[in-house]
Amino acid sequence: MKWRQMTSLPGPDFYDDDTVFATYWASRERPDNPNDSLERPIMAELVGDPQDQRILDLGCGAATFGRYALARGCRSYLGIDASRNMIAAARETLATMPGRVEQAAMERWAYPAATFDLVVSSLALHYVDDLTAVFAGAHRALVAGGRIVVSVEHPVITSCARGWQSGQRQDWIVDDYFLAGPRETSWLGGQVIRQHRTIEGYVAALQRAGFALDTLRESHPKREWFADEAEYERRMRIPLFLFLAGHKGAASQ
Repeated sequence: MKWRQMTSLPGPDFYDDDTVFATYWASRERPDNPNDSLERPIMAELVGDPQDQRILDLGCGAATFGRYALARGCRSYLGIDASRNMIAAARETLATMPGRVEQAAMERWAYPAATFDLVVSSLALHYVDDLTAVFAGAHRALVAGGRIVVSVEHPVITSCARGWQSGQRQDWIVDDYFLAGPRETSWLGGQVIRQHRTIEGYVAALQRAGFALDTLRESHPKREWFADEAEYERRMRIPLFLFLAGHKGAASQ
């Protein structure tokens, strides 16, 4: 693939490039794509049974989690995403379901107090500059005892983009790991800005917001999640995603 010359963009603007968005959907339709073979099953394990849960989905994308949760009896679903393309796809996904979506930046959204039982975020927070604001808003929006479950690109992936230029990536470089901040990466035919944080940085941000950390997971593959043996073996080489699950204490306001 020949990469187009583009200005680097933050996540929502990146996905609102129609060529990038089309390439993204083509990648999601590939067999054994990492979203479906790694991220989705681990998120489902951490979320557990969504029945009767009031759910807030931050960076909801096309609301595939919303469709999953509504089909399993969640009480309500609200997805927030800043990308117009993602919101349009989300509305199509939920066209026959009672879930709602809203176009807004999660850093600046007005989080209502004590409204949700579960906050989820799938592969969106590594695009967010002000993670403190997002975690504080999520904490405010949850009822006492409410849970948060998030996934992000693993910090060993976001630390350094060298070795990832085009085609299927075979080599990974971990460098500048402790230098948190923006990283520009060639991806899906464009240039995107991701925010690199260490594992410690994500955990500390969650705890500073008032959450108790319950579980930390990495995207350890299981053979039964893959149709292709070679792809399974490739995914065993390095963690693509990091998962955090926590809860708001019963005494929290």
